[in-house]
Amino acid sequence: MQEFSFQKTTINSLTLITPLCIPDPRGYFSKPFEKSIFAAHGIDLSPWEELRSCSNKGVLRGLHFQRRHSQDKLVQVLHGAVYDVAVDLRESSETFGKWEGFYLTAENRQMLYIPKGFAHGFLALEDDTLFSYLCGDRYDPESDGGVRWNDPQLAITWPLDRVEQTIISDKDAALPTLAEYQASI
Repeated sequence: MQEFSFQKTTINSLTLITPLCIPDPRGYFSKPFEKSIFAAHGIDLSPWEELRSCSNKGVLRGLHFQRRHSQDKLVQVLHGAVYDVAVDLRESSETFGKWEGFYLTAENRQMLYIPKGFAHGFLALEDDTLFSYLCGDRYDPESDGGVRWNDPQLAITWPLDRVEQTIISDKDAALPTLAEYQASI
């Protein structure tokens, strides 16, 4: 039996989590979330809603955040694989503008806790990648925001060599750079 594992990252409060998993000859049983266990590790997530997206290989979603109703998130791949990126946009943070990336797959079952104040996005590395977002506040389309995935200031090292083409929505392609976003607030 594999117990919960909480790994700190180079960015304060951003946490890589491996959930409890009990394999047997039939497959496995997993518990991805228990409020008291998370609280004991400094994570106070009060789920408001769960969202899911299904993406084909090469789809890049993000980098998204909400200006109001900022959401902390627990994200996990249920089928497939992604390269998941979180960018610290907390203005008072010593790691403001820093990003970190993680390979999340259905096979490794790892999850990422993303605190409020971060931009988030991912690149799907397999077809039919099913991605789950357990969010600590509601989706608010009027405060939807983001920064451009390929902003040179952020210099995110996306594993684009692992996909034949990158598929980005018109909305995401038009997101501002971090500098443009900062100038607008």
